[in-house]
Amino acid sequence: MWVFGYGSLVWNPGFAHDAHLVGFVRDYRRVFYQGSTDHRGTPEFPGRTVTLEHQPGATCWGVAYKISKEQDKQTALEYLEVREKQYDEKIYLDLYTDSSPKTPAVQNVMVYLATTNKESNQNYLGPAPLDEMAKQIYLAVGPTGPNKEYLFKLEDALRKIGVVDPHVQDLANAVRTYSDTTLSC
Repeated sequence: MWVFGYGSLVWNPGFAHDAHLVGFVRDYRRVFYQGSTDHRGTPEFPGRTVTLEHQPGATCWGVAYKISKEQDKQTALEYLEVREKQYDEKIYLDLYTDSSPKTPAVQNVMVYLATTNKESNQNYLGPAPLDEMAKQIYLAVGPTGPNKEYLFKLEDALRKIGVVDPHVQDLANAVRTYSDTTLSC
C-alpha cells in the first residue's frame, strides 16, 4: 500500500512506513481551499489547508509512503481516517518521479482529497483573493497550532525535496507581510 502526501503528510506522516519516494501526480494542483476546523482553525474561524484540484496538465509534487506489513497498513488507515476526516474522498493515482516522468514509478497511490461538494464536505472554502487567504491563514489557530505554521512547514518541507510550489510560495510571502500591528489598524 502506498499513500501520497501533499500537505502535512510531507513532513509529518505519523505512521510507520517501509520507504518513501518523492514524486508527483499528474493533472492535479495543490490549493489552499479546504477549511480546517479541527487542526489549524476552529468552527468559528476555520484555517485553510491544502487539497488537490483537478487541472489537466498540472503536476503536484509530494511524498509517497510505502506500507508493507498488514498490521502497519491497518494502523495507518485507522490513523489517517481520523487525521484526514475532513477530506471526503479517497482516490488512487499514479506517482511519477524525475527518473520516471513518463511511466508511473508506482501505480494506484492512495490520496485523500477534499471535494467541492458541500453536502459531503461542509468545510470546503474554495478560492479567494490571495490577500484574503493570507489574512485568514495568519489569524487562524486551532488545536494543532497556528495555521501559518502549517503553511510555513509545508513551504519548508517542499523546499527540502526540491520543490517550489507557486501557490504555496505566494501565500507564504503574503502571510509574511502581516504583523499583529498591521492587522489591528
